[in-house]
Amino acid sequence: MSELHTFSVAQLAAGLKNKDFSSTELTQHFLNRITQHDKAINSFITVTPEQALAQAAAADKLLAEGKGADLTGVPLAHKDIFCTQGVLTTCGSKMLENFVAPYNATIVENCQNAGLVMLGKTSMDEFAMGSDNESSYFGAVHNPWDISRVPGGSSGGSAAAVAAGFAPFATGSDTGGSIRQPASFCGLTGIKPTYGRVSRYGMVAYASSFDQAGSFGKTAEDCAYLLNVLSGHDSKDSTSANKDVPDFVASLTSKRQANASHDKPLQGLRIGIPTEYFADGLNSEVKASVEAALKQYQALGASLVDVNLTKPEITLATYYLLAPAEASSNLSRYDGVRYGYRCDSPKNLEDLYTRSRSEGFGAEVQRRILMGTYALSAGYFDAYYVKAQKVRRLISQDFAKAFESCDVIATPTAPTTAYKIGASLSPAEIYMGDVYTIGVNLAGLPSLSHPVGFDGDNLPVGLQLIAKAWDEETLLQTADAYQQVTDFHQQLSPIAKA
Repeated sequence: MSELHTFSVAQLAAGLKNKDFSSTELTQHFLNRITQHDKAINSFITVTPEQALAQAAAADKLLAEGKGADLTGVPLAHKDIFCTQGVLTTCGSKMLENFVAPYNATIVENCQNAGLVMLGKTSMDEFAMGSDNESSYFGAVHNPWDISRVPGGSSGGSAAAVAAGFAPFATGSDTGGSIRQPASFCGLTGIKPTYGRVSRYGMVAYASSFDQAGSFGKTAEDCAYLLNVLSGHDSKDSTSANKDVPDFVASLTSKRQANASHDKPLQGLRIGIPTEYFADGLNSEVKASVEAALKQYQALGASLVDVNLTKPEITLATYYLLAPAEASSNLSRYDGVRYGYRCDSPKNLEDLYTRSRSEGFGAEVQRRILMGTYALSAGYFDAYYVKAQKVRRLISQDFAKAFESCDVIATPTAPTTAYKIGASLSPAEIYMGDVYTIGVNLAGLPSLSHPVGFDGDNLPVGLQLIAKAWDEETLLQTADAYQQVTDFHQQLSPIAKA
């Protein structure tokens, strides 16, 4: 079964239940692919073969006894931002290079309880700060579509692992686009749920009012399977919402069945098109692919309506005041005393603090800590931080107003396709990579990216869908309807074909 890595999650789950293959065989297949091909991609920081095979054996026992759940025995990869008991959790940083978490993040626990098999921990931009996965202390991750290019970030390791056929799906975190932008660069579907839908307990914090866990898969259905497992109230997370969680997979299935005899399954759906997101700065090939996808949505019965949102450059400026401010507070715990990296032979307490942080944090993390500390300083707090919080409220209000005339909003996910590793981009140019995704995090809304084409270099292009709070179902159903009549999500990267 050398093609197992090309199967959808539903096909893998069905194959395990039908005993076409065992979880042990499936897990070994993915572990073999990681061993053979990840040297070229560098998507994993830690691979856990012994633990994976033990979990697979336990899954096989449950399946043999007829006690398996929907996903029992299916392998996955976790972004290295989620605490995993007894396994390294590095956050892509020298600061946590040797940190072994004493407990599991809630979503890791949920995955274990669902019978999923953890293959390992994937690389990421250091402390989730970055858009290209080049800031990882463990080296840049390479895009499986072209290993000379970035996979996006900060969840680039998870995206690259799925696109390379190292895992059928993977967890990620999204603070300003860190699931959706890598999904776009790697030709995947990736979803950031509503803020509060998925527990943040055990997810190492970057910006606490922005961070949200989500999922990568080849298709909307793959993402729905994992989102079913990740979602739900958690009393250990004060920002976790105590709301009923729909069965996202059942919702997709029932929608498909209801529309089986219709050639316009999206009849009545109104898709908002914000003109501000199609202005200068958008690559012409990306724009052409997105516009072609919008025509396909119209052919499926959806109608396009013009809406107005806050200009992306304003949301970008707001984000880069507020998120670094929260980061400067969250990362103050790494001082060389409690845990994490500690410098050698400190002369005194000040030297311990200064050198531990200077040596333990990379350049981008230090840059954002400085930006955030500046914004929170006594002389600038009102002028910058408070004003940015007021603008954040206005951004949310603009989304609410737009949703009065539409059901979902469609935009490009990123202004370009994947760029070259080592490209001489300034920090400001790199930050522009998240210009279309950041507004969603400021407003706490759910959003999904799915593949809609390729540019002239055969690099994937993604389209972003945004929905009202708690309406992940509409996102998944809309993307799924598109994927039923197109095949961009079925295309394999050169590494996945190997």
